[in-house]
Amino acid sequence: MALSDRPATLRDVAAAARVHPATASRALNPGTRLLVSEETARRVSEAAERLGYRPNPVARSLRTRRSHTIGVLIPDLNNPLFPPIVRGLEDRLAAHGYVALIGNTDADERRERMVFDQMRARHVDGFVLATATLHNNQVLAEAAEAELPVVLMNRTARGYPFSSVLADSEQGMRAAVTHLASLGHTRIGHIAGPQEISTGVSRLHGFLDGMRSQSLTASDDQIVYASGYSIEAGLRSCHELLERDGGLTAIAAANDMLAIGCYAAFDELGLRCPEDVSVIGFNDMPFIDRLRPPLSTIRFPHYQLGTEAAKLLLERIEGGDGPVKILYLAPELVVRGSTTPPVPAAVPDIPDSAAADDAADAAPAAAATAAAVPLRRGARRAR
Repeated sequence: MALSDRPATLRDVAAAARVHPATASRALNPGTRLLVSEETARRVSEAAERLGYRPNPVARSLRTRRSHTIGVLIPDLNNPLFPPIVRGLEDRLAAHGYVALIGNTDADERRERMVFDQMRARHVDGFVLATATLHNNQVLAEAAEAELPVVLMNRTARGYPFSSVLADSEQGMRAAVTHLASLGHTRIGHIAGPQEISTGVSRLHGFLDGMRSQSLTASDDQIVYASGYSIEAGLRSCHELLERDGGLTAIAAANDMLAIGCYAAFDELGLRCPEDVSVIGFNDMPFIDRLRPPLSTIRFPHYQLGTEAAKLLLERIEGGDGPVKILYLAPELVVRGSTTPPVPAAVPDIPDSAAADDAADAAPAAAATAAAVPLRRGARRAR
């Protein structure tokens, strides 16, 4: 290889900038750049750009025993909630010289284990997990035993020494129930998230607490447990909920995907939202305001959740041992078109005596018709 074709090395950059190679290394590393003067950092950066210098990550990891990569496990990349969260995570990591490796698990334990093992084999410096479950989680157990730097994102898991950052799900769901009750709804159903996930448990607790605080009843028939956070699970759960209790006037769904499933169920049943049933979700996913009607929901700062998760992990990597931190982000009620006051039952006019006789004669036929075609609060569309 000709000398002119040889890739530039750190020594070449140091010589061009008239500094020691160690100084050039510190100037090019975002984590140590503050250790050199601004003028030196500028000269080194300009020399590196002029020479086309690219750091060798393998050599760097051998020297520092760090790969400057972070493994990030996501349960469902089809869920629009996660892209803004991951963007915040990546931006904070990049500012400190780290790159995120994203792995989708499809909420499957075997796939999660496979991705986790592959990332460990690549010597990532730590993990951000949005996949933690509450029971028998082998990945968490192994990470704890190996003392790996781990932060849980949008999840908690008791019994493990891992910091986490998430929205205050109980407070958010209480706000959702309070909003529905303030509109006049008393028969409110809940589509709960999976109970092996901390958000599903917390939002169920928030729903029950919110109902108690409003002096409202929450029977077993008013709660259905979704198998996952998906539109399909929301569709099935909404059907089951309305079959159990046809008197519900509102539904608080544990997340926006489940709420979208409710929209699909309403369409199949010929019901109107919000005229027949109001719905509120949780998360305020991107584009959720473009639904018809726009979905009322509980918002939390997605981007900030990602940046805070990265911050906690970097603290763990750089500082080693330290107290476990659980950071809750404040939720916010967002009212849109899917929640309105319930439509009151129609009160029939009092007929005169002649009309009353005709009505009495027609009563048996009317009763048979009503029994054959039960109507909810609003008129059903013809199917």
